[in-house]
Amino acid sequence: MPLLAAAPIALILVLMLFWRWSAGKAGLAGLALTLVLAITFFEFASVSRIMGSMTEAAFISLTILWIIFSALSIYELQRRTQALVQLQAMLSRLSHDPRLSALLIAWFFSLFMEGAAGFGTSAALAAPFLVSAGFRPVQAVIIALVGHAAGVSFGAVGTPIMPQLAVTPFSGAEIAAATVLYHGIAGWFLAAVCMKFIVRDLPQGPLTQGLLWSWTAFAAACFLLPYMALAYFVGPELPTLAGSIAGASLFVAGLRLVYQRPLGDIPWRALAPYLILIALVLFTRLLPPVQQLASSYVWHWQWETFSGSFAPLYHPGSLLVVSFFMGALLQKASREEILDCMRTAGLKLLPVLLALITMLGLSRLMLHAGMVDTLAISVAAIAGLWWPLMAPFVGMTGTFVTGSATASNILLTDFQQTAAERGNFAPLPLVGAQGFGAALGNMICPHNIIAAGATVGIAGQEGQVLRQTLWVAVIAAFIGGLLALILS
Repeated sequence: MPLLAAAPIALILVLMLFWRWSAGKAGLAGLALTLVLAITFFEFASVSRIMGSMTEAAFISLTILWIIFSALSIYELQRRTQALVQLQAMLSRLSHDPRLSALLIAWFFSLFMEGAAGFGTSAALAAPFLVSAGFRPVQAVIIALVGHAAGVSFGAVGTPIMPQLAVTPFSGAEIAAATVLYHGIAGWFLAAVCMKFIVRDLPQGPLTQGLLWSWTAFAAACFLLPYMALAYFVGPELPTLAGSIAGASLFVAGLRLVYQRPLGDIPWRALAPYLILIALVLFTRLLPPVQQLASSYVWHWQWETFSGSFAPLYHPGSLLVVSFFMGALLQKASREEILDCMRTAGLKLLPVLLALITMLGLSRLMLHAGMVDTLAISVAAIAGLWWPLMAPFVGMTGTFVTGSATASNILLTDFQQTAAERGNFAPLPLVGAQGFGAALGNMICPHNIIAAGATVGIAGQEGQVLRQTLWVAVIAAFIGGLLALILS
């Protein structure tokens, strides 16, 4: 049974990594196999249960498409109004080496958007920004996915930690401290890999290799040190959000101090969509009355045990749409330009639709048929005394299957705690390892790759992204696993 439960995941990896199939084709094959296995071996033959799972998949797809559409609309607006050219000029004034300017986007901007909004917003905004800075689209997606991973555990103002609070006896501060320790160590590796991928597309620059890597280490320290301090002393809500703001401020101050480069006039209109988005996110996340009001209006559906919900005033896609229209107004875009941006964005969604629905359909079927539980329990039984080493990989697999670090934590935190108790391990480090592994899974989750890729037009090339992000995620998870083994 465990091998059967793992078969759909293995098939998708083989088809995308080795056969170079697109996410849509691989997802369709994986969905067909999952359906056959669920009906034949996991007693999931009910038509209503299959339809319920697929309805959930379609609903989640629409909420993700809402984010992609909004992010694409902003990108098209920035391109048409020449705002991207102005932003590139501003970044070039910060540093005479474009690789450091790219690091600002790939590391700090990605982390900020993850901390503020999460749910796919980060890579969907950062990837087009990197393409406009001269990166190949596939490489831009890889860099954006790696760059934001260190902050996912505390993304969307700490959302992934919330389900862990509900099923464990630990406080938010305890879970945050346990989780951030893994990121504090593996984060240096992720920052280095981020620069490695940047250098692939921009191998030449004014800085020597030694200076370039020194600045990379400085960028890592600028984020990771305040990030860890906030997790230890404040809790799970602000490490990524406030850590990225503090880190970017320190990094820019360091660049200006060393190179004495004038910042010049700031193109406020070109920055308008992003600044408005930041303001909206902070307004709706950090002011309790506004947060309660915005999140209280929910569209909800339920059919038997299947359900879905959408908070239109709180969802990142809605905030992106408001930012798009207000940015267009401030940039004095014409009505025709606005409509053309939206039309172009809408057309770019079509190649993404099949990939999203098939991948999410596979994940919902695996979840409701009990295949994920079977897989996790079997891994724990086989690992035995080495279970802590495997704990981050389980969290990572949870995100790969469910498409969300939050969903992975909902699904597997209780299991991690039970496995710790049965194996006589300290449970808190394994709860932290679960959150850490779930964050790494964002780099390899098919629908995250699909969503980010859609914003730069690489539909059908998702396997190229996965081939690069997979080894990064595996090495980072192994680092976390060794730490969990020591701590447990």
